[in-house]
Amino acid sequence: MGKLQGKVAVITGGTAGIGLATAKLFVKEGAYVFIMGRRKKELDEAVKEIGSNVSGVQGDVAKLADLDRLYEAVKAKGGVDIVFANAGVGEYVPLGSITEEHFDKLFSINVRGVLFTVQKALPLLSDGGSIILTGSVAGVKGVPAFGVYGATKAAVRRFVRSWTVELKDRRIRSNVVSPGPIATPLINRAPADTMAGIVSTVPMGRMGEPDEIAKAALFLASDDSSFVTGIELFVDGGRAQV
Repeated sequence: MGKLQGKVAVITGGTAGIGLATAKLFVKEGAYVFIMGRRKKELDEAVKEIGSNVSGVQGDVAKLADLDRLYEAVKAKGGVDIVFANAGVGEYVPLGSITEEHFDKLFSINVRGVLFTVQKALPLLSDGGSIILTGSVAGVKGVPAFGVYGATKAAVRRFVRSWTVELKDRRIRSNVVSPGPIATPLINRAPADTMAGIVSTVPMGRMGEPDEIAKAALFLASDDSSFVTGIELFVDGGRAQV
């Protein structure tokens, strides 16, 4: 029997990278998974790739009406046990060149979107359920031209500190999984010299793979982490630790 047998999970940003890898693993471990993504073509391809026990809902986490549609679909399934608020966006813009548009875009998706993904799930979330947020080593490490992104991930970490206390009576656990540099489409858009510099600071000497983050998310979603809440679990090859 899988570690998530009979569970229902929501994964935002589920069409590629960490979200897609996690959706595949959750299904393999027995869960029924709802994935959300903004682009229909990629969403349909992801659903096909996952293959079974999955529903795709097109939408943008920054739009509350889209989140309402997501949870209407979840409600029809009876509720949810695991919420993985993974959707996020990053852009490299140095101080001095930051625009309102850049700031608003990142905070709207990475902070506002995460908050309302979780808040709107609460009426459907099982007591004893698991909330997982995607953070980043950028929330604790300085990266040139990545200041706004890092600030959004620091905010995500702060959410979990509050929610751990607020939701304790319902035994709902809240945790952050914070990747280091991972081979995802977001990384592929980064300047090559920037990424080379970041990877050079990773003690393990390489980028991580989406599957490695998925395994950490499975730990936080399952009973394996039944006495774990309020933490930031770094899966970063040691980058934030030294």
